[in-house]
Amino acid sequence: MKIYTKTGDDGKTSLYGGTRVKKNDLRIDAYGTVDELNSYLGLIRDQIDEEGLINDLIRIQSRLFTMGAMLATPKEKEKKKDGTDRLKIKKIEEAQIDFLEKRIDEMNEVLDPMTHFILPGGHTVVSFCHIARCVCRRAERKTVELADNEIINDYILVYLNRLSDYLFVLARKLTKDYQVKEIPWKGQ
Repeated sequence: MKIYTKTGDDGKTSLYGGTRVKKNDLRIDAYGTVDELNSYLGLIRDQIDEEGLINDLIRIQSRLFTMGAMLATPKEKEKKKDGTDRLKIKKIEEAQIDFLEKRIDEMNEVLDPMTHFILPGGHTVVSFCHIARCVCRRAERKTVELADNEIINDYILVYLNRLSDYLFVLARKLTKDYQVKEIPWKGQ
């Protein structure tokens, strides 16, 4: 398989189903930001050695690939001419959101209650979690904007919202694991 096709040299790319759009199309921006988020999760995964957490991150990264494919497929192209699904993958659904909520609850059980806003940082992997959280929020904003103009799967927005919560709690958990002090924001 050739990596370069030269079909994007004019500043356009193809969505699933063949529709050609400019590379700065909102749909491309939404799934491109999800791809950027996925790369940050890989960076976080590379910094830790807790097998359960690594497996969770791999699972989440896989869901983000699914999400990217879903966002790259316009509603009118979800079905082929013969009526079959264009994407032969498991879609984002409530079960994946439940998974994130369960993991958030499990991590929160070992953390002190939040009493103040905290400043991002303290350890490299914690900072990467906060960067990923910010990228996740940007992906969510881009996807909300896309949803204002086109039909998308509702679970995508819920998943991105929950994932940003997961990344915040993960940052707090790793702060505790690495015995780093949280720095409270004092509003000064």
